[in-house]
Amino acid sequence: MKYYIIAGERSGDLHGSNLIKGIRKHDSSAQIRAWGGDMMQEAGAEVVKHYRDLAFMGFFEVVKNLPTILGFLSFCKKDIKSFQPDVVILIDYAGFNMRVAKFAKTNGFKTFYYISPKVWAWNQSRALKIKQFVDKLFVIFPFETDFFKQYDYEVTYVGNPLFDAIADFTPTPDFRKEVRIGQKPIIAILPGSRKQEVETMLPLMLSQVYEFPDYQFVIGAVSNLPKELYARWQSIFPVKIVLDDAYNLLSVADAALVTSGTATLETALFSVPQVVCYKGGWAAYQVYKRVIRVPFVSLVNLIAGREVVTELLQYDLTKENLTKELTKITLNQETRQAQLDGYQEIKNILGEKGASERAGSLMVSAIKNAI
Repeated sequence: MKYYIIAGERSGDLHGSNLIKGIRKHDSSAQIRAWGGDMMQEAGAEVVKHYRDLAFMGFFEVVKNLPTILGFLSFCKKDIKSFQPDVVILIDYAGFNMRVAKFAKTNGFKTFYYISPKVWAWNQSRALKIKQFVDKLFVIFPFETDFFKQYDYEVTYVGNPLFDAIADFTPTPDFRKEVRIGQKPIIAILPGSRKQEVETMLPLMLSQVYEFPDYQFVIGAVSNLPKELYARWQSIFPVKIVLDDAYNLLSVADAALVTSGTATLETALFSVPQVVCYKGGWAAYQVYKRVIRVPFVSLVNLIAGREVVTELLQYDLTKENLTKELTKITLNQETRQAQLDGYQEIKNILGEKGASERAGSLMVSAIKNAI
């Protein structure tokens, strides 16, 4: 059977690659055409557009690049029609993928969504759009099933795919030696995977380097962004840079400063105490304040339903507050243990590994039953 998969971000590439493995396990002759990245390509997909070309963040960034985005959308629609897939599978990336969902549905293509748009966080009425244009929705957080029940939409909880990625990961025994990191305890800096995020977050996070002389700070960099974005800070601060190896970095880290996103949950699953950080442009923040419908921004706190990790957002994200919160999770054993206990609670809520294979199996079965 033929599958057209669209992932527009780095995390989507990871989850898409594991989903492809799950699909191939139950459909060995699967033909897969995709928008994604290197991991999806390695898993066996023919990648026609790389996610690094799609990384537009924030309202004004999207508006500025609207002609480019509309051009991508037009190409995508034509490519789907040309490929004639048995199903279009969308992974997160809501702004783009919901438009593709509408197109696919109205043109007679079966449409699945894996990793729901975060409609429970803001603009909740978009759940009705998902119900209208998506044949089957596979969700990765338990609370999402109850949310969609409000709209009389039955969705399938398959577990969280980060369990798969982390379960398949084996730490490099000589990692510190290979990347020339000494034996001092490590504070990992995970500033995000988008250019605008890194430009904003990295200076704030690095403001802590001289406040914690007994620790070494290591930046988790990503190769889809220019090296200079990170390297220029090495002339100012004594920091190390690790490229495309956040899991090895987290496996040896004692604490972390993390930009809100998927990395907050990954850090929790590695049992590394963290401070969650986020700061956006003034206009974007004004919009955010008025539309957000959840009490937290980090996945860690959302899953737990309470504050497990401290979130320093916008005006609260200052050097002084960072020092205060980082001190708590490095030097205060009671605070560290409270976070670790919260992490265990989250692991219990999320369940077992195998989300990708379950999703792949259910998708293959649904398509076969429909043919």
